[in-house]
Amino acid sequence: MAPSMSWSAVSGLPIRQPRERRPWPALGGLKEIFMTVPRSISRGATSVVSASSIVSSLLTVHTRGTGFIDLTAETAKFVHETRANEGAVTLFVRHTSASLTIQENADPSVRADLTTALSRLAPDDAGWTHDTEGPDDMPAHVKTMLTSTSVQIPVLNGKLALGTWQAIYLIEHRSSPHRREIVLQFIGAI
Repeated sequence: MAPSMSWSAVSGLPIRQPRERRPWPALGGLKEIFMTVPRSISRGATSVVSASSIVSSLLTVHTRGTGFIDLTAETAKFVHETRANEGAVTLFVRHTSASLTIQENADPSVRADLTTALSRLAPDDAGWTHDTEGPDDMPAHVKTMLTSTSVQIPVLNGKLALGTWQAIYLIEHRSSPHRREIVLQFIGAI
């Protein structure tokens, strides 16, 4: 029996009603799977803006070696100085041995554990072929590939829409100090 359908007055899309419970065929009817419409999801009002502005800036960071550098305050300052209202800010690191991430900002042991995890996934002594720039260079490339070179954060009412415990980090994957460049770009309404 097909589920009954009704249509949303807002979007014009079909709304799927809860399905009746029935035995899961692959399990020979031993287990029943219940499929229902989620009841704990809500959404705020929709905002519509014309994305008529693009504002860019270059952030230079001098790292001290392997570790996380919090870029949240600098990003918020950029958003404030551009007088951004609604849109998105993108950060892009212009390197292949450093990366960007959004992670917990409350407990520093999270960042220490993430550094340990990345080191276990790409150790310096794994017998890498590419070692011209030192034994930590190829593992740094692998760690960048496993993480990301860009992040995007929504801007709502002129503020970064980060969660309570989220921060934006540059991750330096090399053991020696480096000069890193991060492009900041806001696209949206001012």
